Order: sequence, then structure tokens, then C-alpha cells
Amino acid sequence: MTVFDSSARYYPSGALPLDDLAYWIAFSRVLGIGPKRFKQLLAFFQDDVVAAWNADSATLAQAGIDQRTIDSFLRQRKDIVPQRELERLEKLRATVITWKDKNYPPLLKAIDYAPPVLYVAGRLTEADQFSIAIVGTRNASQYGRQVTEQFARELAAHNVTIVSGLALGIDTIAHKAALDAGGRTLAVMACGLDIIYPADNHRLAKRIVESGQGALITEFPLGVKPESRYFPTRNRIISGLSLGVLVTEAPEKSGALITVKFALEQGRDVFAVPGNIFSTKSTGVNKIIQDGARPVMGVSDILTDLNLFMIPQQIEMQAILPDNDEERALLALLNHEPRHIDELIRESGLPTMTVTSTLTMMELKGMIKQVGSMQFVVAR
Repeated sequence: MTVFDSSARYYPSGALPLDDLAYWIAFSRVLGIGPKRFKQLLAFFQDDVVAAWNADSATLAQAGIDQRTIDSFLRQRKDIVPQRELERLEKLRATVITWKDKNYPPLLKAIDYAPPVLYVAGRLTEADQFSIAIVGTRNASQYGRQVTEQFARELAAHNVTIVSGLALGIDTIAHKAALDAGGRTLAVMACGLDIIYPADNHRLAKRIVESGQGALITEFPLGVKPESRYFPTRNRIISGLSLGVLVTEAPEKSGALITVKFALEQGRDVFAVPGNIFSTKSTGVNKIIQDGARPVMGVSDILTDLNLFMIPQQIEMQAILPDNDEERALLALLNHEPRHIDELIRESGLPTMTVTSTLTMMELKGMIKQVGSMQFVVAR
């Protein structure tokens, strides 16, 4: 039984030719070629990923790759067929997103060592940039369960996407509460999309995908099994996707505190629900409050700190922001008084065809509207 939507259209990377995309995927399977080295290769080979893949040892050394990594790459390369990797993803109708794509999550793209390739089952939306990660212990108390449900439910009701790691305990509670509230949730995995871990959460993973309320996300290619070393790597993506991280319950040695560490390194806000000082399950969360995390008593504390009270309006405003210099130039000349296209051409100094095509695109985006014969005003 698969978690993928069999009726969905296969969605390859929009910014790369399929041949190139196959090699991006192949590189993501190579142990030892992480974001830093991959960026190094792209720079040396001037974005020619096929040339980077087929390079010999001497050329890779010229690119600045150390000999140990070169030897490891050459060994692994023999067993990886790039086109076959692409075909496997196509059969599962998985989404592949790369650094080159406009829909690569902008918050994640801004962190150090952002994954070059993301594999997604389900759907990402613009609203997901307004995300809060909720993390905590796998062995939640009744108190931990109660506060997690409340925060996830109320954040979702305010159109905040809930990000977590699909683990048992706090993660599971947060995902389910967001879905039950009709909100969105993103589950970041430490394995390939074709391996749901823990297996107990297969039904939850399937619900996230099929409901249209979220997505499963991983940087690991198909077939990669969860290993302990992958979970901290996964945690940097949880915090990287989010505006802030909320810890609802965590003991002293909790994986959630690794997510907090990444959040602080990434400049994210860290929030914590105070716990019982006599409970070992709250030792970690109380400690991070002592260390400077923002203690929160209710969802309004988070919404106020991050200015998340009007997410739909913020999305609407972002949709009408100019995408390029031409749009910016024309928008600066427009207001609520009709301006004829001839005036806009003359005052902008842009070629006639550029102004015509740009105005058409701006009208389609809802940025401007035509109120007479070739006369335009701002739409809002």
C-alpha cells in the first residue's frame, strides 16, 4: 500500500530539463557529496551537472574535491543509473524540487546546507511559508499530549502550517491535531519516501498526502532506510522550513533539542511550553527556557511574536508583488488614476513590446486592471 496519490500527475522539477534532473537525483544518492560539495561542483562545471557526474578523478580534484571523496564517488557512481532513478520516482508520482525551482521552500533555501534536492509526496503551497515546527518527546505525558493538541489545533485554525517529524509521540499528536482542525501539516522524514517510519504512522502519512492538507518531505532518495545518523540531518530541515520552533514537552536528552540547536543557528525563534518541574519529561523544555527560549502560555504568544494574525492577507499581498524590474518600473508609475499605455511607454523608457507583455502579465496576476481603452490602474 502506497502513500502516493495514484491519480496525481507526476511533477518533475520545472526549472531543469529531465536529463539534468536525473543527474541531480543521482548526486543526492551519493554518500559524501552533500550540499556544500555539490554546490562546489556546480560552480566548477558551470551548472553542467552531467559533466560533473561523468568527470574523471583528475578533473574532480581540480574542482576542489578531496581524494577520499573522489574515490568514494567513483565507486558509488558505478552502481547508480541516473535515468533509472528518475523513472522510479515517476512511477510513484513523486514530486522532485531542486534549488533551481521557484517552489523550493524559501525559508529552507536560506539556511546553510539546504538540500539540493527535495522529494515530496503530497502538496506544498504558498501558505506553507507561514509554518511553525512542533517537536518533543516520543513518550508524551497526558499534559504533553494536551498542550500539543491545543497549540497545533489553534495554530492551524490561524492558517499556520504545522511542521514535525512523523515520529511517535509529540510529532504524531501535532500532525493529527492540525489535520483534524482542517489545517496543513508537513512531515519531514529521515528516509526515502517509499519507506514510512515508524510503520505505525503509515495511515497518518497516507492521510497527510490524500487529504490535500500537507506533504511528506525528505532529502533522501528512494530506498534509503532510516538510520540514527539521519535524524539530526532531518531535524535541520524541520527548523529550516519553519519561522519558529515550539517545544511542548521534552526530557533532558531529547532529539527535539537538536532541532532547537539548528533553529538557533538558523536564526529561528524558539518557543517552549513550561512543564512540571518534578517531571523528567519536562527537564529539557524547562532548561531551554532557562537558556533563553520564549515561554508561551497560549497560541497568541506565538502569533504576536511572529505577526501571524493575518496570514491570508499576507499571502494575497505577496501574490501581487512585482517579480522583475519591468513590473517594478511600471507599478511605480501606476496608481488609482488611469494611465494610458503610451504614457507608460514614454515614462518608463521600456520597449513597447516589453510594456505590452508586462502589463498583460500584471493584469493576469491581479496586480493591475484595465479600465478603458489601453488605460490601466492598480488593482488595489
